[in-house]
Amino acid sequence: MGCNAHEISIVILDDKEIEQLNKNFRGINKPTNVLAFPMQEGEFSDITPGLLGDVVISLETAEKEATLADISLEERISQLLIHGILHLLGFDHEIGENEADTMEKKSLELLRIIEKNTDLTAF
Repeated sequence: MGCNAHEISIVILDDKEIEQLNKNFRGINKPTNVLAFPMQEGEFSDITPGLLGDVVISLETAEKEATLADISLEERISQLLIHGILHLLGFDHEIGENEADTMEKKSLELLRIIEKNTDLTAF
């Protein structure tokens, strides 16, 4: 992905905590599975050029989703982490179908590198 000299922070929260972040930053008053806070864009992007940003995952939601999808929690965390990282890199599935397809293909490509389960699908 061209980010060998970059870093991210990964934060694992419960539903209550991620709901507060989701409300404060997206105006959505409910928990979500993953949030990404990029540091490479905006007014202060030049302050820490090696920091891609933060990926915040709700462990509670990830556990529920893993159970529903009949996959391990670790596999679900991999999906969410990749999804969050791609958002930090500028991918955005919410702006159009082509962008969503591109993000899904990249997610699947990355999942195949880190997960043994070849049946595991993208986010």
